[in-house]
Amino acid sequence: MEIVPYKEEHRIFRDAFRKFLEKEIIPHVDEWEQNGIVPRWAWKKMGENGFLCTSVPPEYGGLGADFLYSAILIEEMGYANFQGLSARIHSDIAVPYLVQFATEEQKKKYLPPCISGDMLTAIAITEPAAGSDVAGIRTTAVDDGSSFILNGQKTFISIGINCDLAIIVARDPKETNAHKAIDLFLVEAGTPGFEKGKRLRKIGWHSQDTSELFFSDCRIPKENRLGKKGTGFKKLMTNLQQERLVAVIGAQATAEFALKETIRYCKERHMFGKPLMGFQNTQFVLAELASEVKIGRAFVDKMIAEHFQKKSSVVDITMAKLWITEMACRVVDRCLQFFGGYGYCEEYPIARAWRDIRITRIFAGSNETMKQIIAKAIIQDKFK
Repeated sequence: MEIVPYKEEHRIFRDAFRKFLEKEIIPHVDEWEQNGIVPRWAWKKMGENGFLCTSVPPEYGGLGADFLYSAILIEEMGYANFQGLSARIHSDIAVPYLVQFATEEQKKKYLPPCISGDMLTAIAITEPAAGSDVAGIRTTAVDDGSSFILNGQKTFISIGINCDLAIIVARDPKETNAHKAIDLFLVEAGTPGFEKGKRLRKIGWHSQDTSELFFSDCRIPKENRLGKKGTGFKKLMTNLQQERLVAVIGAQATAEFALKETIRYCKERHMFGKPLMGFQNTQFVLAELASEVKIGRAFVDKMIAEHFQKKSSVVDITMAKLWITEMACRVVDRCLQFFGGYGYCEEYPIARAWRDIRITRIFAGSNETMKQIIAKAIIQDKFK
């Protein structure tokens, strides 16, 4: 019995996207990983085939599809062992802020090109001195009467180089309440005072362009604040539930990919005259890993189903973010061990999976922050 209520149209969509990846994306991955960025034409291809921003309502050119379509896209990218084309960040983390909080005029202006791949988005929260601690943001947005003036620096911003529109988290320096000081602002690339830094070199996600963003007396229209004054922190906390679920789905898919790849290798690789699969140690370790991955799948599917049904599961999703990403890192690391020296070579897919999975314990809120949230729920008797 499936936990997630997939229908035939979901299965057709999954098959279509899998074929698209095999034909249009996978043949270029090694080149993009070397170059450190995914070219814009690949994003355009995604948009042309209906694989970007699937949840955007039809009146803005979207499919108006449910979250299960997003889950399928994230899973298939994980099974393809490629995280560089960060469609999930654009489609399921950044663009939802536009759908929920932008003005009607802004939606008509920005959403169609976001769907087509002509406009890419980034959500800029993290700073050199503030990451999981959103209330500690130092980038300022000063109201001068006719506009807002932004000053500050962001770092580790996904799609930072390619982005055409950035959603910036900034604070009102006059507001003493740390939470009420936070708001979200739209800043288009090319706006005077908005500069993109160099591409950051990372140990994983090599072709996913990540950069710093700088704001120096960057003046934007008053209407570019998303929503009413002082509501930014609440908006972030509301949308973090989906952001963490997106991270969880990707981590689970990578663990499943690694396990499948390792089982295949252990059946083919011979040592001391017999396949690796013939050794009891191999069998026992794989039995442990398969059990963990299966448990993770049940947990992830429960979260997908509840999110699809629009149930609030903040604590459960926080637990999933903590446990699934820790599990996925364990599984991929132990899988790599079976490959020996080959596992440490870039020609073997397990190497990319190994270096790419590590970030999942950091982004969307570090796992240490997840523990704090869970502990607080336990103390307040909100854990069931």
